[in-house]
Amino acid sequence: MSNQSESLHLQPATPSSSAAGREFELEIAEHLVQALNLEVEATEIDPEEPLYDGSLGLDSIDILEIALTISKKYGLQLRADDENNHAIFATLRTLAAHVQANRQA
Repeated sequence: MSNQSESLHLQPATPSSSAAGREFELEIAEHLVQALNLEVEATEIDPEEPLYDGSLGLDSIDILEIALTISKKYGLQLRADDENNHAIFATLRTLAAHVQANRQA
């Protein structure tokens, strides 16, 4: 897991640094649950748990669905060929940080 955190190219302040940030992580988690019809509550998703191949059982198709949902909801481009995708989609926390830093107003 330390290799993932070392390779992140995100803003230094992650959403977890404030109550508003934790609320935003929960908002993103709710979109994941809804988009993927997960049988888990959004509040049960650990923001540090790996999204891909983690306990949620997400695969590459699920990650694509998440990217589509998040792109539509927040007006940002998440491209399949982005070299930072591994870091962006590492965890709920890294995804929320990326969305928060890059979303349209």
